[in-house]
Amino acid sequence: MVKRSREEDAVDSSRGEKRLRTTKVDRFSRLSDELILRVLSYLPVSQLVVCQRLSHKYRSLAGDGQIWKEHYYNRFVRPRASRLPGLKEAGTPNEQLSFASKASRWLEDEHLVGHGTRTNWKRQYKLRHNWTQGSCAVDEIEVAEQPAIPPILVQMHNGIIYMADHTDGLRAWAAKGKRRLLAQLAFPKEHSSQPPTTLAVDTQSLDASLQRIIVGYQDGAFSIFELSLGVTGPSFHHRFSHEPSSSGVLSAVALSWPYAVTMTATQRLSLYRFSEPRQKSQQEIYGPPRLLHSLKSHTVWPPLSTSLRTTQSTITVSIAYAQPTYLSGWTVGIQEVKVSSTGTFLESRLASAIDQHYRPLAFAAPPMMSHLAGLAAGTLSTSTTLELRHIHSKPTSLSYTHPYLLVSHPDNTLTLYLVTSTAQTLSISAGSRLWGHTSSVSGAHVGGRGKAVSVSKRGDELRVWELEGGFASSAARRRLAAGDLSVQIRPEFQDASQEVSQAGIDLVNRESTTTPKRARRDESSEDEPELTLTRGWIGFDEENVVVLKEHSQGKQALVIYDFT
Repeated sequence: MVKRSREEDAVDSSRGEKRLRTTKVDRFSRLSDELILRVLSYLPVSQLVVCQRLSHKYRSLAGDGQIWKEHYYNRFVRPRASRLPGLKEAGTPNEQLSFASKASRWLEDEHLVGHGTRTNWKRQYKLRHNWTQGSCAVDEIEVAEQPAIPPILVQMHNGIIYMADHTDGLRAWAAKGKRRLLAQLAFPKEHSSQPPTTLAVDTQSLDASLQRIIVGYQDGAFSIFELSLGVTGPSFHHRFSHEPSSSGVLSAVALSWPYAVTMTATQRLSLYRFSEPRQKSQQEIYGPPRLLHSLKSHTVWPPLSTSLRTTQSTITVSIAYAQPTYLSGWTVGIQEVKVSSTGTFLESRLASAIDQHYRPLAFAAPPMMSHLAGLAAGTLSTSTTLELRHIHSKPTSLSYTHPYLLVSHPDNTLTLYLVTSTAQTLSISAGSRLWGHTSSVSGAHVGGRGKAVSVSKRGDELRVWELEGGFASSAARRRLAAGDLSVQIRPEFQDASQEVSQAGIDLVNRESTTTPKRARRDESSEDEPELTLTRGWIGFDEENVVVLKEHSQGKQALVIYDFT
């Protein structure tokens, strides 16, 4: 037998050696939970996430609500609160801006503090973090196999997506969880031959178990429905139908119970008031409403947005609209109509941004002739001609949530206006052009905090905008010039094996656990429609962005982008 060489003996001896055990003593784990929490409170978010993966004990301690509450305040609330006037009160600066001090300002996040221990601060931090990064999961709900004429109407409120169309009637989908169909109801027989043309939800209702919806039809009629969210399950109930109107098709409606507003394509505005029902039953039909006031306009053009604000003594109707102007193309305008609760007309005010868009005759391009040949050589430079054409183009969509008025254009841009409404004046600021999209923008929606979402015509590019406060400050103007106002939404797909949460690891290493859904589609399916268009509607709440898309084959789907 041949003996092994010395080299082989050396290798075997090295393999047989045992790993040396550490002699370091874990003194940190011997500390009390109170001291460990104190140490963890000084760690950044990325290190907290790592600590949660060490053991069950550290998973619980590093997930402490007060620690994540402080991180939430310092990253998402404090930068906004420090810019508010009147914050500098007595005391040290550190005390004033601490999340636990009396001087803290939670702004619109005050409800999270009011919920106390029920608020999952780590979940809220992750949610806001995903919004800032544009990271989300995506899901599709097929809602129609054939294209609807007119298009399907969609609204979103309190985690419920409302849809209305001629074929399937009124539907409600859950935007959270399994995203199932909650309720469905066919339109009344008297309206079965008239397709719906406009839809609105009462967003000011304080009753969480009852939601009212108004639907307008092509013949000028409208109906009131209620979605009951009782213990027996969600269900729709028809409450009232108004007879057709001689003024024509309804183009916009608004509802703030017991008041309703309708706007026809012939620019007639009507304000109604309903009487409170005598008894609440599922079969009760409301009595006819009282017509408080009706006005005829000659300056309101689509796209437009209507809203309704009420107090104990007055009702204010706001109509934001596109407006054609002589020599300067299209601009935006707003009208406020105030009526007393008894129906007495109080005042009507108008404002427009025409001054910011006006061009003298020598420097104006004909707004309605952009399809014709360009101007004579030497009249205007190429850059000036393109600039004027962009300014004069008709908006593709308009969204108004006071004080923000946001319009989208077919030239890949949006424009933000700030509306000022006081007891004495109504005005619209100069528009600020927003760049970021690489194709035509078909729809945009802005919320009360200045957060906005926009979608391209193809539906392949969505952006989230932070527009709070406008651009009055120098810091905001620098962000505008640098293009730091928006982030592109990047949908991601999570494998089923990783659906279980891993203590928030995706906050620091998301790319290792997810794969872009768009890439997976390209690799796994060649049967996807080549062309996808958006219908111009886009909406969002605190957790989701919802877009209505139509494929080239005619199928329509709700695409839900989940940021949780």
